[in-house]
Amino acid sequence: QAPLVESGGGSVQAGGSLRLSCLASGYPSKWNYCHGWFRQRPGYEREEVAGINNAQRATYAKSVRGRFTISKDSPKNILYLQMNNLKSEDTAVYYCAARRCGETTYNWWGQGTQVTVSP
Repeated sequence: QAPLVESGGGSVQAGGSLRLSCLASGYPSKWNYCHGWFRQRPGYEREEVAGINNAQRATYAKSVRGRFTISKDSPKNILYLQMNNLKSEDTAVYYCAARRCGETTYNWWGQGTQVTVSP
């Protein structure tokens, strides 16, 4: 089983909303983990759009701040990304990822889910 499995991608018109989910259970549980959502847009490098630590403190890229919300249901090991007021430039493959808190490298990744926003 993949360490993280995303779901919830799809196609939506600009101004619409989507919620991505990520079941995060396929890695050793003895450490504290921080999580992030990344995206890869055509012609762009992969970027982190939101992150959350084990104290539920969230950070956001400027491009999505105020529109996207990251949250984590720790007992269920599910990570969410609520995306509102979507724009065509949000079209990308979205990935969830995990790292040991205190480290900067994300070592565990999902397979990605496509989000397409039409004008």
